[in-house]
Amino acid sequence: MPESNNRRLPTSNGNNKVGGRRSEVGGRGWGRFNRMILVVLDGVGIGAMPDAGRWGDAGSDTLGHVLASERPQLPHLAELGLASIRPFTTLAPRLSARGCFGKAAIQSNGKDTTVGHWEMAGILSSVPFPTYPQGFPPRILEPFVKAIGRPVLGNRAASGTEIIKELGDEHVRTGCPIVYTSADSVFQIAAHEEVIPVDELYRICVIARKQLDGIDRVGRVIARPFIGTTGAYRRTVNRKDFAVPPPEESLLDRMKRKGLAVVGVGKVAAIFDGCGITQDLPVHGNEEAMDATIAALGRTPAGMIFSNFGDFDTLWGHRNDCPGFARGLEAFDRRLPELCAALSEDDCLILTADHGCDPAAPGTDHTREYTPVLVYGPGLRGGADLGTRKSLADIGQTIAENFGLELPAGASFLKDLR
Repeated sequence: MPESNNRRLPTSNGNNKVGGRRSEVGGRGWGRFNRMILVVLDGVGIGAMPDAGRWGDAGSDTLGHVLASERPQLPHLAELGLASIRPFTTLAPRLSARGCFGKAAIQSNGKDTTVGHWEMAGILSSVPFPTYPQGFPPRILEPFVKAIGRPVLGNRAASGTEIIKELGDEHVRTGCPIVYTSADSVFQIAAHEEVIPVDELYRICVIARKQLDGIDRVGRVIARPFIGTTGAYRRTVNRKDFAVPPPEESLLDRMKRKGLAVVGVGKVAAIFDGCGITQDLPVHGNEEAMDATIAALGRTPAGMIFSNFGDFDTLWGHRNDCPGFARGLEAFDRRLPELCAALSEDDCLILTADHGCDPAAPGTDHTREYTPVLVYGPGLRGGADLGTRKSLADIGQTIAENFGLELPAGASFLKDLR
């Protein structure tokens, strides 16, 4: 077992420091916590919801299946209370959890990234975003091809790396962009940076974003530039998401208007189309997401840090990779003490997920599951059972109440943390 897995989470000594100084809590006009850190383990569900069968997801259980088949070592998540939420055959509950624990249902009509994150921020979605498992129909592709002035390749649900490997040579030869989707509500356009320059690819994405409306209003249009040669194509850091703006004000907008920081780590800013974000920290992978979250703690005096750890979903869940998923959980667990050590006495860390993405499920789609809820802070008394929350919006309402705000959806559990 790696050395860091033998460490315990830090114990408060009343003098936790961030960025070389203790954060100030007096005279601010809000609740107990100076900063709320919301970390989303993308796709890490904790068991099928009662309506999972309606979505074709009966029996889905992302964490349960990964733990049972791969037996990853997760001592720090267990210490926070992960195994106290529900039984796991390979992860024993601690007698006294250091964190508060529970699970949350998804109240919205959907099971994708956008729906889950919006619900956390107080926006319930009654209509799911459309998906295209058979590729995009002519009503979408024909006007798009006409508008960009060139045909397209692909047009099917596929792994981005695989479809670039398969169609990259033809794209380079013809100049036709590669269009594909996934189990998510996305319209993805891949192009070699030396064939279609990045700015031109972005322009093409803007055209698609404007056209995809009404019943075809996908959650995100994504530019997927790549470089390289035959057999060695690789995607670059110039990915860009063109999202649908939220239909109403979210928690993020309310916090920003109050003068509080709202730092988005990973794809959070893209999910909210930049609305309510005061600082966008793009990352590439879970390790960078952890680095950026810890760094943000060193320079954010008050407000919210909202981080997405996307590798669980994109690299392992959608690819039915249980061993990879387990290694990803272990890697996150190893660095959890580092994140907790960066917290001050008046900080609150909330760990959750936005949906399930069971790598042991028959397909590659998201799965309709409960999400874990773990809450920790150096000055927070642990061990409280938060129960089964009716909505992910309860998380947003908790953060809102702490800062003297109110959302139209969700029931706060802030009092249970005291």
